[in-house]
Amino acid sequence: MVVRTYEDELQYLERVNDHCWRIKKGFQPNMNVEGVFYVNSHLEKLMLEELRNACRPGQIGGFLPGVKQIANVAALPGIVGRSVGLPDVHSGYGFAIGNMAAFDMDDPLAVVSPGGVGFDINCGVRLLRTNLMEEDVTPVKDQLAQSLFDHIPVGVGSKGIIPMGARDLDEALEMGMDWSLREGYVWAEDKEHCEEYGRMLNADPSVVSTRAKKRGLPQLGTLGAGNHYAEIQVVDEIFDKWAASKMGIETVGQVVLMIHCGSRGFGHQVATDALVAMEKAMKRDNIEVNDRQLACARIHSKEGQDYLNGMAAAANFAWVNRSSMTFLARQAFAKMFNTTPDDLDMHVIYDVSHNIAKVEEHIVEGKRKKLLVHRKGSTRAFPPHHPLIPVDYQLSGQPVLIGGTMGTCSYVLTGTEQGMTETFGSTCHGAGRALSRAKSRRNLDFQEVLDKLKAQGIAVRVASPKLVMEEAPESYKNVTDVVDTCHAAGISKKTMKLRPIAVIKG
Repeated sequence: MVVRTYEDELQYLERVNDHCWRIKKGFQPNMNVEGVFYVNSHLEKLMLEELRNACRPGQIGGFLPGVKQIANVAALPGIVGRSVGLPDVHSGYGFAIGNMAAFDMDDPLAVVSPGGVGFDINCGVRLLRTNLMEEDVTPVKDQLAQSLFDHIPVGVGSKGIIPMGARDLDEALEMGMDWSLREGYVWAEDKEHCEEYGRMLNADPSVVSTRAKKRGLPQLGTLGAGNHYAEIQVVDEIFDKWAASKMGIETVGQVVLMIHCGSRGFGHQVATDALVAMEKAMKRDNIEVNDRQLACARIHSKEGQDYLNGMAAAANFAWVNRSSMTFLARQAFAKMFNTTPDDLDMHVIYDVSHNIAKVEEHIVEGKRKKLLVHRKGSTRAFPPHHPLIPVDYQLSGQPVLIGGTMGTCSYVLTGTEQGMTETFGSTCHGAGRALSRAKSRRNLDFQEVLDKLKAQGIAVRVASPKLVMEEAPESYKNVTDVVDTCHAAGISKKTMKLRPIAVIKG
């Protein structure tokens, strides 16, 4: 571990432009490529402050600062391009959250690292539109929030209400949204508007431990706790009218529903199991890393493949989970307005994943290469005309859903060609924490947080109010800063801004 003063550390960081800094080789040992992070003047202060604090003598324990983690990832075997930190970057397990990195599939030494995906595999966001306007919903928003809260099981230990046996679970893990479609929980067109069409084909339930399945079985179709939520939102501002109309959003004031959740305890267990197996594989294959949280395995080793196939099963679990909640939310809305989900035009605009590793083709130094792209706290943002995005969005680019924090706005962006060349078609995923969970609990009072939301006219239903401070807007970076930085840097483009009128939380 290199110990340097803050001034010495700064020698390795160079501002490229107003929105981008590069991390030179040598900042951390054995860097194979450079690092880069995107910030504006406000976020830059947070990043450098974190680094300064870490340089104080006697700073031991906790995660490394985000810049160090980006640099440690740049030292992993087989990485190509650059290790990229997005504006919402903050320190996490191994990889920083908001860090993406791509590894060359044709390099026999290239690795896959569960730390580069995170514990909540395929934690992601789904956005549904409606043809309701704010004035239709405002008079009944409390009842509607309650109805959603009653329909969708939420909270730490919440159990699902979608009937599920062990065999059903295996089928769901293998089939993803195809299972939901077969069982009648989703509409056929929902699949079209979902990353990977809601199913990763390499999923293999047989490599997943019984323990993971036991944890996952009762939790399908549940929201869970933490930063997960279902939010009724209103279109507040439209920046790109044409792209918005492709998504079925015609006017400010239109009501949409955002669901943010992941693979619950199932994904967590898949990641935990893989980390144990990979520690052994690293000893066997002599893989050296700067931080033991970056446990990894060669992509083509048994451990590497088992993890990728198990991770795909967890990703499918998350898509089935979001689909089950889509079904429950459609029921709640239909019941409230005494009509059908179809008549309310409750179509899925898009469903994106924030924590996942996928094989994609990208141009690296003028050559087309097959890469394993790790996105952790980062969203795929493919440009117009990309073959992997749905027909409806071929001209406007892939919708990118950026969930804000409780009570703040969310955004919809679209992918750009520049993002494709600079960040392997990736952009930010949300606000990104500024305070740790423990700090938020110490500094904030949950009643105050709830009262503040009420004062903003937001109906709130929370299963564990004591956890509310962890998710209070004060605990996070400003999502508008994050989105504006991505927009200004050209790695994605703003389409619209959404503000919440009702929040359902674990």
